Amino acid sequence: MITRRALPLLTIPLIAQAQAQAQARPVRVIVAFAPGGQSDTVMRLLQPKMAEALGQPVVVENRAGAGGAIAAAVVAGSAPDGLTLLFDSFGFVVQPLIQRGLSFDYETAFAAVAQATELPYVLVTRSNFPGRDLAGYVAEARANPGVTFGSPGVGSTGHLAGVLLAHRAGVRLEHVPYRGGADAARDVAAGNLDSVISTANTLRPLVQDGRARGIALTSATRRGSMADLPTIAESGFPGFDLTSWNGLFAPAATPAAMITRLSEAMRAAAQDPFVRERLGVGGNEAVNEPAAAFAARVAKDRQVVRQLVAETGLRLE
Repeated sequence: MITRRALPLLTIPLIAQAQAQAQARPVRVIVAFAPGGQSDTVMRLLQPKMAEALGQPVVVENRAGAGGAIAAAVVAGSAPDGLTLLFDSFGFVVQPLIQRGLSFDYETAFAAVAQATELPYVLVTRSNFPGRDLAGYVAEARANPGVTFGSPGVGSTGHLAGVLLAHRAGVRLEHVPYRGGADAARDVAAGNLDSVISTANTLRPLVQDGRARGIALTSATRRGSMADLPTIAESGFPGFDLTSWNGLFAPAATPAAMITRLSEAMRAAAQDPFVRERLGVGGNEAVNEPAAAFAARVAKDRQVVRQLVAETGLRLE
């Protein structure tokens, strides 16, 4: 006969067995953008060290489109077992202002797990663009309204930075959204696009080999692998500061213990000396903070975006 007092003792091994089975299965990380871009490159760099820290396989899967909403929908509808995660960027906080009719709420469907990196965006132009610095870029846009700028997508840091620059400079720039920064980079290198605002990881190779010209950083101070470029703030627009990030999210109901385990694995991967060095080459700064700090960052950035939309009158819908 099994007594009620004995039931907890029988349950403990079952829970341990379930946890062990979960840890034996691969963790699937859904990247919200196309292969070859910033988010994909960073996650694939973190992947082996994260798997090592977790003691289980980590599989990266790309689901590009709709500014990250396609990938987010997959994760929002997944079981909260820590086996399906979302790797996204700053655009995560913008999507509620853009997407309508989603099956989930960005603010309630996810739990912040860990911020992996922080990075400025970079404005570059095609190699034969008339303006050679920010003053020249603005002058060309003023003389020829409709200078094009590409970005990794609607609502991305690149999109918002371009809109804010146009507003502050009093010029009209034409936004061309792409499914990822790599696609925009290919077009500016081919001369099919006047400019791009995207990550150093994506654009630095083009500047190095002369296929594009670096103009300015979107961050408040010079930082990252393209710190030789001036900032937009120091080039005539004081206070200009838009800095992106990459981070990991889980479905909202994921147990706190699992969030902690995943957070520690991501942070361990980002702090690995080799990974930190490679992140730095791509213009990324590794971040080592707990899940609560990342959640606070996300909440703060949502307020920044709302203020920017109010200031510029930008319609993201």
